[in-house]
Amino acid sequence: MFVLDSPLLSEVRGEQSLMAYPFFALSKTAWKRSLIYKTDAVSIEIGPGPRGVATIYDKEVLLYIASLMAAKLDAGEQVSQDFFFTAHDLFRVTGVNGSARSYSRLSDALERLQGTQIKTNIEAGGEGQAGFFSWLSEAQLHYTKTKTGDKRLKAVKVRLCDWLYRAILRDRRVLDYSPAYFQLGPVERRLYEVARSTCKDAAAVVGLDDLRLQLGYQNSLKHFRHAMKGIADANTIPDYTITMGDGASAAASPGRRPNIAALTVTIQPKPTLPGASL
Repeated sequence: MFVLDSPLLSEVRGEQSLMAYPFFALSKTAWKRSLIYKTDAVSIEIGPGPRGVATIYDKEVLLYIASLMAAKLDAGEQVSQDFFFTAHDLFRVTGVNGSARSYSRLSDALERLQGTQIKTNIEAGGEGQAGFFSWLSEAQLHYTKTKTGDKRLKAVKVRLCDWLYRAILRDRRVLDYSPAYFQLGPVERRLYEVARSTCKDAAAVVGLDDLRLQLGYQNSLKHFRHAMKGIADANTIPDYTITMGDGASAAASPGRRPNIAALTVTIQPKPTLPGASL
């Protein structure tokens, strides 16, 4: 017996560190290689499980759980690390149809979230954590059977990892997401998250290569420049305008092509950007 935490009646929200840094593979298919992000202050190492590294689409499950948890905290309720919800409500929130394929993808996502190994020096809830952990320490699909013997999914049970649970419970650095997020492609999703978590009140200028690393983009810088130009021209990032630097100041000398590594990207909040939800 269990009590469902769904339906989610508030907006979708996510933890700020997971928005700012590249914890997920920008892929729809299995990503089997480790992901590493290091700066002077931040270290992140992501190792694949049997089904690969958790993807940016698998992250939808964590966003849904974080939203359920934040809604409970806002209501003054006690929260545990265990959550019970229906796949139907998750699909409703994330704009996924309830096809048999969607249920199969959910099962795969849960396996990747449980199998992916994360190691980071980012503190959560005032505590550091050495060694590896998984996003979900437990993930189960609870079924009932019809008279004909067919399985019918009743609920999903997950246990959130200590690190993310502490971050949401104690730090309360939780920001709302635009509903349009779920219609974006992988790179656009990460760009929106980085903008949302780091560019709240004023424009931010980021080096092209620094942004590539922060997004977790695995292809070449030249390829990334092309992708960013397309995103900037399309102007489809919710609440933000993206502008590519022209590279004029990055040219080694007159008549030469600009140094791609020296190019910049400007992220500008649109005037209608809503305030953060805490």
